Amino acid sequence: MPKAVRVKRTGGPEVLEYGEVPELSPGPGEVLVAVAASGVNYIDTYHRGGMYPVDLPFTIGQEAAGTVTALGDGVTDVAVGDRVAWSGTMGSYAEQAVVPAAAAVPVPDGVTDEIAAAVLLQGLTAHYLVTSTYPVREGDTVLVHAAAGGVGLLLTQLATARGGRVVATVSTAEKAELARGAGAAEVVNYAQEDFVARTRELTGGEGVAAVYDGVGKTTFDGSLSVLRPRGTLALFGAASGAVPPVDPQRLNQAGSVFLTRPSLGHHIATPEELRWRTGELFEAIAAGTLDVRVGHRYPLSEAAKAHEDLQGRRTAGKLLLIP
Repeated sequence: MPKAVRVKRTGGPEVLEYGEVPELSPGPGEVLVAVAASGVNYIDTYHRGGMYPVDLPFTIGQEAAGTVTALGDGVTDVAVGDRVAWSGTMGSYAEQAVVPAAAAVPVPDGVTDEIAAAVLLQGLTAHYLVTSTYPVREGDTVLVHAAAGGVGLLLTQLATARGGRVVATVSTAEKAELARGAGAAEVVNYAQEDFVARTRELTGGEGVAAVYDGVGKTTFDGSLSVLRPRGTLALFGAASGAVPPVDPQRLNQAGSVFLTRPSLGHHIATPEELRWRTGELFEAIAAGTLDVRVGHRYPLSEAAKAHEDLQGRRTAGKLLLIP
């Protein structure tokens, strides 16, 4: 019988249970995939902990890549033997997964299964942030929080490729080097200095065009205060906790700034948009212009350890589970 990581009650990493599950079969419009690698993402911890409720019990994980082994009725654009990747479909911490055919994007020859699993959710997030939420323009200075994380490294590369100047925040000297390697023009170690004062200094007091903030509670006030007039704060995550309710008048006082809380699902709402975004990511990877850093690989059975390391901020780059 195949194995998977299940959640039967919400809580800390200890609630993740690895064990055998029944064989799966694809329904109409679905494909069955032998999983080669599964991506670990912060949203998984929200599902596990109950911040984003999911009906119990469930197989955790929303991102993976592998090889199609069976087709459901009506599937014509995917074949058995195709390599595919997906994000946003629950059940990827497993040896096999059932995925809607419309969500299974083809993985080109120049991209490995591990890299496809590592880049999809975080890469698509970085892509929509710099192309749609606030489209980075030549000469823009933008602030990327947690720049040595999975999303942060991709965001930094994509923003820099569009002509932006990235100010990156990190927590250690090692992570500072990773951010610089991804193209960050300036790096602020917030464990040693005030990122607000330093960012203001680096922009001559003007502020940044946009802040991409996946940290949330602990950085929100500072992020708002470093925007230039009519700048954009893209709050796309809450690694440090949820941001309390915000008085809209604060946006006026900060310089008629914009605050948005985007999510990936609204930016891959159609198969066409999903394929456009994944196509650009895979092309950049195959061309060598986008580097996807895998920080650590864990056996599928050690999913709890992966969650502990992720939430303990002991990681840099992408974490993968290997069945």
